[in-house]
Amino acid sequence: MHNKEIFWCKTCLNMSTRNRIEFDSDGVCNACNWAKEKKSLNWNEREKELELLLGRHKSKNNYDVIVPISGGKDGSYVTYQLKHKYGLNPLCVTITPPLAFDLGSENLDNFMKSGYDTLQINPNYNVMRELNKRGFVHQGRPLYGWTTAIFTAVMKVAKLHGINLVMYGEDGEIEYGGSTESKNKSVFNAEFTKRVYLEGELEATLSGFDEQELFFWKFDEGDDLSEIELAHWSYFESWDPYRNYLIAKEHMGLKEKQGSNTGTFTNFAQNDNCLYDLHTYLMYLKFGFGRGTQDVGIDVRRGAMSRDQGKVLAQMYDSVSPEPYIDLYLDYFEMTREQYDTVIDKWANQDLFVKKDGIWKPKFEIE
Repeated sequence: MHNKEIFWCKTCLNMSTRNRIEFDSDGVCNACNWAKEKKSLNWNEREKELELLLGRHKSKNNYDVIVPISGGKDGSYVTYQLKHKYGLNPLCVTITPPLAFDLGSENLDNFMKSGYDTLQINPNYNVMRELNKRGFVHQGRPLYGWTTAIFTAVMKVAKLHGINLVMYGEDGEIEYGGSTESKNKSVFNAEFTKRVYLEGELEATLSGFDEQELFFWKFDEGDDLSEIELAHWSYFESWDPYRNYLIAKEHMGLKEKQGSNTGTFTNFAQNDNCLYDLHTYLMYLKFGFGRGTQDVGIDVRRGAMSRDQGKVLAQMYDSVSPEPYIDLYLDYFEMTREQYDTVIDKWANQDLFVKKDGIWKPKFEIE
């Protein structure tokens, strides 16, 4: 199908259907333009900004900074740099993921054994499950509860321990395509998080619970004006996921999956839980691009792959569904297969897909 309303980045494979993405007059997405800009950016100036930020939060008797981690490559890399390059004392915080892979648990264990203080937060299982289910049914985002807690619960820990800096990994809006409003801002706040990363759905998703049940899922009143600063490491240093993987593998014992991950050709990222596989499959059905396309974009922008090579891989992998984990999903969401399939069908974009023999097939070809 040739649809003039959809198009692809001329440099990578980002689609015009991606939320908040921007394209220039040449049809190049903001992620690719940022990749070009990074090559000539004055990173020394941004490092000075980092040093000032870290200096403001240096503690004499306590932890200096919180790093949210899962045991994966990115949080591991950020933690390593903060401790070994900048001499800070980081407190790592992990929010236990739902339906964790054994590999993810092993990687988290290896990370802790490599010598970093780590708090593991286990929010109410039933509340987490219900929030994830609401995200699945009403947003097509089956990790919504967990994603929310990575911000809200981490800020609770920061307040409890008097730590006023939280350092996340990359700003996905800038690195992979999305809003550019934070491009030149070194810190962000709860308001930006709720509006962009949680897509303005937080209050509706939390409705109906007791306040006590939502302790780890609510931003406290005044968080926007609090002393806690939230930052992305990718603002201060040119972001390279593959470099992060190599550092985490060498220094934190990170292990990759045997064989490629569902929906992509890579094996070293997002290995903590199997709901992410469902998340990216739904992303494909909603918007027409999947996990393979995302990974292609990263490799194209770092010069490791051509766009033509990427097209072949995206067409091979994007449409792969997480069928091996269906029984786990049904048990977790307390659904029948018919109910599950109804939700999947609900999110399939029928302008982009048609269902044949029970399988959603694309009407389009990547151009």
